[in-house]
Amino acid sequence: MNTRLLKQISVGLLLLPVSSLWAQVDSKSSQSALEVLDPGSTDDQMKVPPPVSGRSYPTEGSSQERSNYLRGGVTFTSAYTDNALGSVGGKPESDVSYSLGPVLALDETTSRLHLVLTYAPGFTFYQRVSSRNEADQNVSFDLHYRLSPHVTFSARDGFMKTSNVFNQPNVTPAEAVSGGAQEPNFSVIAPIADMLSNSGTVGISYQFAPNGMVGATGSFTYLHYPNPAEVPGLFDSNAQAGSVFYSFRLSKMHYLGATYQYQRLLGYPNEGRSETQTHALLLFYTLYASPRLSISFFGGPQHSDTAEPPLPPLQLQLPAIRAWTPAAGASMSWQGRLNNIAVSYSRVISDGGGLFGAVQMNSANASFRQQLTRRLSGNLGASYTQNDVLASPLSPVGNSGHSIAGNASLQQQFGQHVNVLLGYTRLHQDYSNVAVLAATPDTNREFISISYQFSRPLGR
Repeated sequence: MNTRLLKQISVGLLLLPVSSLWAQVDSKSSQSALEVLDPGSTDDQMKVPPPVSGRSYPTEGSSQERSNYLRGGVTFTSAYTDNALGSVGGKPESDVSYSLGPVLALDETTSRLHLVLTYAPGFTFYQRVSSRNEADQNVSFDLHYRLSPHVTFSARDGFMKTSNVFNQPNVTPAEAVSGGAQEPNFSVIAPIADMLSNSGTVGISYQFAPNGMVGATGSFTYLHYPNPAEVPGLFDSNAQAGSVFYSFRLSKMHYLGATYQYQRLLGYPNEGRSETQTHALLLFYTLYASPRLSISFFGGPQHSDTAEPPLPPLQLQLPAIRAWTPAAGASMSWQGRLNNIAVSYSRVISDGGGLFGAVQMNSANASFRQQLTRRLSGNLGASYTQNDVLASPLSPVGNSGHSIAGNASLQQQFGQHVNVLLGYTRLHQDYSNVAVLAATPDTNREFISISYQFSRPLGR
């Protein structure tokens, strides 16, 4: 397992990709710079529609802030969690945590290149259970390079080492909303347990005609639990995916296209291996009703071929599971000066995110942000995900279930550098055959954080 882990991390660093889930210090700058470099920034250049772009919708209001900055800061967070340990045999164990998270980000833009590189370590201390004290590591980068006026290369990656995903910078359930037709599964959330993850994507798009574009993407996701005893019922997983697409611009507002997608989804239950390969041919349509409003749809057939590990103790090999299922989705994004709304729904085959193997995933997400006053803003988020494991009826492990998450927060800015964030997160996970989640399915978390942020311009 260690050899596989080192291989995955090395591949991620070589690809120079990016992440969209990192520090709050770089989210605003990332949006404004991408607006400058977006292939849809002029009338003759086409946009890459959300179903095939591989990016999450923006979570901030529109901004004209310039780029080329060195950004940094530090955040102190205190949180109370009523399900801090996820006890398998008893009642939930509550605890109070204290986290310190420095952040450093390089955000640079030229006429052809946009790069955001972020490093965000973290340190968390628990009031009652000091043995769970942790040191986190977060590294991400986002590369967007225009090879020519009509050819754009992009890459992104995020590496995370943590024992509590709630303590990560600017990461809460239901926060990221995407209109993509091929997304990793982050809906299964373990309690406090050591975890390593790495997720990245590379892509290229080419506008070969005034109203025609083709493109290709490749991606990988890796999840590893170093101590399986902390998460009984959850397993390591690995996913590789690739896709090609064709997009045709009917008019300035209407985009129509098709994409072929391939996935290889691996799970590692009890020293065995579950493998699912999928092929999908999807049509998509995007309406750019205004520069701030877009609506997208996709749909088509998806074929899956699943091979499960042999059954102990006789190592009986179960027959392969092959099926055709519909894949579909819809999304909408509105980005205003004072508010932001994004909603999505998708039905696709995805990795299990820690479950026994690949899943048929039905997922709905919503995010809302409102600028209440010049310095006060509010955020609401919600998600629902049903994960149905692609397993044989003879399989002894059937850990299908669903997750429901919601969060609410208020952020007050004091001066140019200080922010105070007050928030609440509610998480319910119904997985009756996942021991670490079945006994304590509910988590409530209240937190307050104080952050200091700075930015220094680079060059002129």
